Amino acid sequence: QVRLVESGGGLVQTGGSLRLSCAASGRTFNRNAMGWFRQAPGKEREFVAAIRWSDGWPYYADSVKGRFTISKDNAKNTVYLQMNSLEPEDTAVYYCASSDHYSGINYRYYDRWGQGTQVTVSS
Repeated sequence: QVRLVESGGGLVQTGGSLRLSCAASGRTFNRNAMGWFRQAPGKEREFVAAIRWSDGWPYYADSVKGRFTISKDNAKNTVYLQMNSLEPEDTAVYYCASSDHYSGINYRYYDRWGQGTQVTVSS
């Protein structure tokens, strides 16, 4: 089994930055992609960013392009989400996810999930 543990959330003012980390452990060798999703109260979980594990190809939701950067450290089995120019609309619980067979933006096709980390952006 793959276990994902997120860290790095918190409270920040508008325009500030945070870096989220997601450490993977367990049977990770079949992993195809890892992604970040977020869910605000009363809203559906939405795609933020993902990275293809084989070649590091990143892709982003339009709402975060140019502000967020996803990256990975193979040696640490960790994926990061650098979030800059944060806005109140970015407030949500952020989840890390992993998929063995999929590398897209639909959260339903991700197999494993972390527990989530809260990001709050104050205006």
